[in-house]
Amino acid sequence: MAQPWFDQQLYSWIPGATYGVVAGIVGGLVGWLAPRGRARSFVLRAWVGLWLAGVILLAVGLVALFQGQPFGIWYGFLLTGVIGTLVVGANYFTVKITYRRVEERKLAIRDLL
Repeated sequence: MAQPWFDQQLYSWIPGATYGVVAGIVGGLVGWLAPRGRARSFVLRAWVGLWLAGVILLAVGLVALFQGQPFGIWYGFLLTGVIGTLVVGANYFTVKITYRRVEERKLAIRDLL
């Protein structure tokens, strides 16, 4: 077993809690701004950034697992990374479709007038 990166009893909750808080904030912004068609580039870039953070956490978790780090170290990174990568990655297209529908509604209203 390799030398632990940090004390797993004290710090193993930080990756998941941090990612969860940031994902909640970004998700709230998406739920508020996307149906209104506002801040499209900001929202999509924040969503991609959130997905990349999930991928990085997944990679760190895999490195920790293969280096033989204790369970409390690799599990926090790996679980957060898997969930973040899959959930945020799968919902990227949903966010894009929401913006596309808002744009189609605007065009349809303009055509009616």
